[in-house]
Amino acid sequence: MISVLRDIEQLELEAYRAPLEDLLARKERYIEQVDAKGRRYLNTLKALPMITPSHIDFNADWVRIGSQTDLNEEERDSLVEALQSYSPWRKGPFTLFGIDIDSEWISSQKWNRLKNRIAPLAGRRVLDIGSSCGYYMFRMAAAGARSVIGLEPYLTFYFQFLLLQHFARVPSLYSLPVKFEEMPLLRRYFDTIFCMGVLYHRRSPLDALMEIRHNLRRGGELVLETLIIEGDGDYVLSPADRYAKMNNVYFLPTVPCLENWLKRAGYDNIRCIDITPTTSHEQRRTEWIQTESLSDFLNPSDPSKTIEGYPAPVRAILLAEAR
Repeated sequence: MISVLRDIEQLELEAYRAPLEDLLARKERYIEQVDAKGRRYLNTLKALPMITPSHIDFNADWVRIGSQTDLNEEERDSLVEALQSYSPWRKGPFTLFGIDIDSEWISSQKWNRLKNRIAPLAGRRVLDIGSSCGYYMFRMAAAGARSVIGLEPYLTFYFQFLLLQHFARVPSLYSLPVKFEEMPLLRRYFDTIFCMGVLYHRRSPLDALMEIRHNLRRGGELVLETLIIEGDGDYVLSPADRYAKMNNVYFLPTVPCLENWLKRAGYDNIRCIDITPTTSHEQRRTEWIQTESLSDFLNPSDPSKTIEGYPAPVRAILLAEAR
């Protein structure tokens, strides 16, 4: 993982190289020496064959890497086993050498809602906070981003990206196994920062928005997607214990409240470009997750409410520019 930093001189990160290398060295030692799951994932990754895909396509809803004819039967069986060992696959979908990974979330739907509304990514330095397996990172690369750095602290999702990138080998596309709050400040470095499905997990969302702004150049764009509650007032829902069975959801604001947070955190040109209820057409259980999904989080007698009685999930996408 340290080699990641040594290989990205084109990102002009020299001023931040020492703290980043120190952070990644600590993460590398933890994965290799302490975390049993991490060691298992590493062994699986090292055993993957080196196969050059005959083609790649990151512009389609299904991110495609290679064709079925690129593998022999033994290699295919081995790859399926590796992919299954990295379950659950939350984000996607992918087709890897003809193997369809039908993820829990049909992430193309969210991407299609925002891709034509955001500032064009061509030539921009991009940060994806909570990048999961990298589905959106591949789509960002296809949109012409100069570089994309993803932050994904959950090892299952981080290694999913490493597996995909092992074959795709996309230049200037990197995932780091760290939380955003662990990163050294890359002051005014990024042109675009994506923060999708993260803010409601933060105990202090206003502080989080300010920290993000410090990493954006002036006029740089924040693409913020988060759970909201519907309403015209500037108020927020703070669940007593769990929301949709998640115990780490702290604040669900209305859009006006979220806009106020962004203003107070130092953003201008704030606009909401999408509000979409989450349905089983976008999030559902598949053979690639083996866990509960949306239908298990809703009240079976009234799907307009969560199992706890709160309003069912609705997500908004807001764009804002850093001052």
